Amino acid sequence: MAYWVKILYERKEYVVNFDSVNAFCYEQNGRVTFWLPDSAIPIVINPQNNLDDYQKILNYLERVTGLEIENAHWVKIIYERNEYLINLTCISSFCQESNGRITFWLPDGTIPIIINPVNNPDSYEKVLKFVQKATGYSLS
Repeated sequence: MAYWVKILYERKEYVVNFDSVNAFCYEQNGRVTFWLPDSAIPIVINPQNNLDDYQKILNYLERVTGLEIENAHWVKIIYERNEYLINLTCISSFCQESNGRITFWLPDGTIPIIINPVNNPDSYEKVLKFVQKATGYSLS
């Protein structure tokens, strides 16, 4: 079932199906960024300027990450001092380097995400389990 939300951004109204958004990024300054589905256009919501839409995003993220068993494909990753919440089912490739790091690319953005097993052990394990379950292949 779709989760449609109306967002105001840069004097434009967007109606977005949040279930189609692949990743959300909490920045250090409190802003939340997400990328419109099927495009690389970022939407940046600042709670100081747009508290209603910011709250809509938080409500959605609480909904999809609140039930761990049903939503095991959502992972939280700290990357370049920002916190990303990423729907792993939307990722089309994963790369594991010889040093163990895993890299994948957000589909609606140009940002590669790199997970280090030392810095992000929980997220790293979650990605490994997801890849095994979704593809049948094991990253070692």
